[in-house]
Amino acid sequence: MKLLGKATVGLQTAHPIRILQFGGGNFLRAFADYLIEILNTEAGFDAGVALVKPTERGDYTALRKQDGLFQVLTEGIHEGKAVQEINRVHCIQQIIHPYQDWPAYVATAALPQLRFVLSNTTESGIAFREEPMVPGRPAQEFPGKLTQWLYHRFTHFDGAADKGCIVLPCELIEENGQQLKACILQYAAHWQLGVAFETWIDAHNIFCNTLVDRIVPGAPPQPEPIWAQTGLEDHQLVTAEPYLLWAIEAPVSVREELPFGQTRQNVVFTDDLSTYRTLKVRLLNGAHTAMVPVGLSHGITTVREFVEHPDWGPWLIALLKEEVAPTLPYSPETISAYIETIIDRFRNPYIHHKLADIALNSISKFKVRLLPTALAYHAQTGQAPPRIAASLMALLELYKGEYSGLPRDQASVVTWFQQEWANNQREALVGKALSNTDLWGQDIRFMAPAVLQG
Repeated sequence: MKLLGKATVGLQTAHPIRILQFGGGNFLRAFADYLIEILNTEAGFDAGVALVKPTERGDYTALRKQDGLFQVLTEGIHEGKAVQEINRVHCIQQIIHPYQDWPAYVATAALPQLRFVLSNTTESGIAFREEPMVPGRPAQEFPGKLTQWLYHRFTHFDGAADKGCIVLPCELIEENGQQLKACILQYAAHWQLGVAFETWIDAHNIFCNTLVDRIVPGAPPQPEPIWAQTGLEDHQLVTAEPYLLWAIEAPVSVREELPFGQTRQNVVFTDDLSTYRTLKVRLLNGAHTAMVPVGLSHGITTVREFVEHPDWGPWLIALLKEEVAPTLPYSPETISAYIETIIDRFRNPYIHHKLADIALNSISKFKVRLLPTALAYHAQTGQAPPRIAASLMALLELYKGEYSGLPRDQASVVTWFQQEWANNQREALVGKALSNTDLWGQDIRFMAPAVLQG
C-alpha cells in the first residue's frame, strides 16, 4: 500500500499561499483545514496554507512525509442517519518550523496575496511574556511570534493599508481576537516597534472573535480498514463528528472575503458571539473538563463510556442541569435543548474520544470552562456547586502525576503541583491550590469545603 502524498494521488497543481496557520494538531486540521478545502472545492477560494509550528518541540514529521496531505474521517449520526465520509485535504502547501528555519518563516510575510491568519494554541497560548526581541529567533509565546511576522510584513510593504490581515484565532477563550490583538500591541510597545506599526495593526488588520465547535478525537484506533478502503496509507488520518460550527464576529467585509455562503457548512457570521460562546464553553466544554479527572480516576477512558456509565452519566447530566443551567441567562427551553444535543454527540458510537486527550492544560481549561459557573452558582446560592467541586478535587489529585502520561500542562504548573503534593497532605494542598491566584486568576477558597468532600 502506498503512503499518501502528492505523487501518490497525482496532485500537480498548488494553491497560492493565502493563509498563515499556527498549529497543525488534530483539531485545526479536521476543522479549519477541512473547511478551507471545502471552500477551495465548492467556492473556488484557491487558498493554500503555510503551516507554522508554534512551539519548539516536534516538527510535524509525519505530515511532512505526506507532503501536507491527510484525510478527515467523518463518522456519526446526522439527522437520524449514519454518516461516514472520507475527505482528502491538500490545502497545506508549506510546513515551517521557525526555530529551525527562521528565514522561511519571515519570507511568508512578504507574500502579497497572504490575507488570513489562523491559530489554535490552546487556552494558554494567547499570552504576553516580557522578553527581548532577538534577531533571527522566534519569541517564546505565539503572540510574540505573530508580532514579529506582522512587523516584517509592515516593513516589507512600507505599511501599506492593503497588506493587513484578517486574523481568526480558534483558541477557546473569550474575545480571543481582541485578546490576541491586545497582546500584539503589548509586544509592539515592549519592543518599541514604533507608533506607525501600532497604528497599522489597529487600523489595517482585522482581529475577529470566533467560536469553534466540533468534536475531533484524533486518529481512529484502527486506521487499517480506512487505509484499505482508500488504498492509501495515511498516518495523519483524523476522525471527527458530523456536527460543526464556526461562529465568527466580523464586519461585512470579512463575510465577503470568506465565501462560506456558497457552501453548506455551518459557518455563522454574527455581530454578537456571546450566546454561541457561553452555551458551548459552559455546557459542552465544561462537561468535557468536568468528566476528565473523575473518569480517569475511576478507570473510565472515553467520553462515550463516561456518558453511558450507570452512575457517572446521570452525574454529568445533573451537573449540567442543576449546576450550570441555572447560571445561564437563556430560556430553559434553549438550555435544555442544547444539553440534549451535546449528550447525543457524546454518545456517538463512531467516536472514541479519549479523556486523556482532553486533559491537556486542564488547569487553564477549568478556569475558563467551569470556574465561571462555580462563581455564578456561589453568587446565587452562597454555596459551591458540589459536582464541579468534586471534579476539581479529582483534578488536583490528577496533578500528583500518578496517572500515566499526565498531567500535561505548562512546566511551571506541573512543577508547582509536584512540589506541593510532595510537601503537603490533602487538606493543606487544597488550601494552597485554591488560594494560588496564578492558577485561577483569583482566590477561590470559597470552594474548599465542597472540594474536600469530593
